[in-house]
Formats: sequence, C-alpha cells, structure tokens
Amino acid sequence: MGLLTILKKMKQKEKEMRILMLGLDNAGKTTILKKFNGEDISTIEPTLGFNIKTLEHRDIISDLDVSGTEQRLAGATLLVFANKQDLPGALSGEEIRDALDLESIKMHHWNIQWCSAVTGEKLLEGVDWLISDIASRIFTMD
Repeated sequence: MGLLTILKKMKQKEKEMRILMLGLDNAGKTTILKKFNGEDISTIEPTLGFNIKTLEHRDIISDLDVSGTEQRLAGATLLVFANKQDLPGALSGEEIRDALDLESIKMHHWNIQWCSAVTGEKLLEGVDWLISDIASRIFTMD
C-alpha cells in the first residue's frame, strides 16, 4: 500500500459537510438541533438570529446553520422533517409533498421523513438518509 493510498484513507475519516436547516417559526428546528447533541430540550425559547451547531454522526462532522446562498445550494439534497407527527391534524407525507410541490424538483434529491423532535423518533433515520445521499455523490474517494 503506497503513501497516497494511506493519505486518501486517512482523509476519508475526516469527512465534513454543511447542512442548512430552514423552517417556519415554532417548527422544532432548535429542538431537533438540541436533540441531536443530547442537550436539554425542556427549556427551549424562540431563537433570535440563528444557531450553528456541530454534530458528529457516522464519522461525518456536520455544521448545521441557517446561512447560505442559492448558488451554494445548487444540487443540494433536500430532507423535509415532517415534525410534530404525534399531534392531531399533522399533514401526511403525501399532503406535504403536494403542498410543497416536491415532485417538480428535478435538480435535487429529496425525501420526507416524519418525526417527533421531542421524542427523537425518526430523527436519526432522516439524517442517515441525508448523509447517505450526500456521501454517495461527493465522497467517492478510493
């Protein structure tokens, strides 16, 4: 095994990606961030400005933030967390897909993941899909 192969394998262990999380007020964005980092969610207040959190999952380090431009998002993967599914009146995945007209998105991979940020149910499944989709396109080093 040559030096270049060793360096490539070491670099694979240092994978990083940026994830932009957007949502309506009171949608659960801060709760999701805190849940991922194992922080207390019992005293969450409305976020003024933005949060930047770093998390590590599946050997990938991600900075979650609310910044970015349209150009930087070209070809981005879209994960819709359908949060608060434990509450009456929550929209189904099909209703969300239709309301957001996701079928018309051709330049991005997208997925809807129902979840509950308070219980943490299905959050990891969503992030696993997101990481797998991104990694399959950009982390192709051998």
